[in-house]
Amino acid sequence: MDSPFLFVDDIETAGKRCLVRLDLNVPLVDGVVGDDTRIRRVLPGLEALCSAGARVIIMTHLGRPKGRHVSEMSVTPVADRLASLIGRPVPVVSDITGQQAVDAVAGMQDGDVLMVENLRFHAGEEANDVAFAATLAALGDVYVGDAFSCTHRAHASVEALPRMMPIVAAGRALGDELSALHRALAAPERPLGAVVGGAKVSTKLSVLENLVKRVDVLVLGGGMANTFLLADGYDIGASLVEADMTETASGIVRTANDHGCRLILPHDFCVAKALASDVDTRIAKTGDVRVDDMILDAGPESAATAIAVLSDCRTIVWNGPMGAFEFPPFDAATNALAQAVAARSKNDGVMSVAGGGDTLAALANAGVSDDISCISTAGGAFLEWLEGRTLPGVEALRRA
Repeated sequence: MDSPFLFVDDIETAGKRCLVRLDLNVPLVDGVVGDDTRIRRVLPGLEALCSAGARVIIMTHLGRPKGRHVSEMSVTPVADRLASLIGRPVPVVSDITGQQAVDAVAGMQDGDVLMVENLRFHAGEEANDVAFAATLAALGDVYVGDAFSCTHRAHASVEALPRMMPIVAAGRALGDELSALHRALAAPERPLGAVVGGAKVSTKLSVLENLVKRVDVLVLGGGMANTFLLADGYDIGASLVEADMTETASGIVRTANDHGCRLILPHDFCVAKALASDVDTRIAKTGDVRVDDMILDAGPESAATAIAVLSDCRTIVWNGPMGAFEFPPFDAATNALAQAVAARSKNDGVMSVAGGGDTLAALANAGVSDDISCISTAGGAFLEWLEGRTLPGVEALRRA
């Protein structure tokens, strides 16, 4: 079946002015890039475009200047870091809606790279203003979307701009992510399992409601599991809980049952009197949680159960840790499950997709980031995808 998307490696870019939308919203420390992970992630795609003879015009946002020029949020440090990594100059065009931009682009040679100034210096960017998008469109022949983390935002450079370009393609990083996400939920190899953790049911309500209708098994962990346990009538002591969400939790359980989704809750716990790394802990089973106990991680039996039920799955989606992994030993269940999923991916070809900031940190803590099939750096966009929502920046890339 043909893909609904055109990919950048499938089009002719030699001599073409390619408007490349990236997410280079990286942290700056004293005017220098503090973490260049996002830059390195898109390097292969940029290098391929340059080698093909494209004229690469990079667009990104940085911070939240709210339509004003804020010198501390200039993309110049980002361009400097990119230049050092890619081994070629990356000049910055400060006036992206005026003659300076037109002249700079006109002076480009095949293989050149330039970066336009922070898109969010212009109010039209976040307003999805058509006139602002048209100004950008006049600078290019081809639009390349390579910022999955921005696709949930209907901003001018993400949604309006690609709709007015004659040629639109998904970049390498975004293309890889789209393919992985499609394989994970839209056309998964079954059985399909999911792991969802985190503190609150309320923040992932739509995710849970969507997943229980689509997956074969759903493992719950973190503070949100406490709300489900309380809804089932179990004592959870002094643990984090959303008491006002118990009816909602019960409704999710009913929906899971109606759709044949096996819902797995922890049945033993690592508990303590406080959240810290140097406190006394014990393992408590369901029904043995004391009034002053805090459930801070799933217990070893629960971790073993989760590993067992996921062992038959050919596709696994993960969002959220099983416990307070930032404070050892409350990372034990997350580590055990992460290592098991990573081993299945590495050794048995299981498709695993993980996303969300806490999830990525938890996988790194477990030392398995390199063995997960696809790690999405998109926070909000990944969650909205899990919710089954339409992403404006993805829809704008679809073939007409």
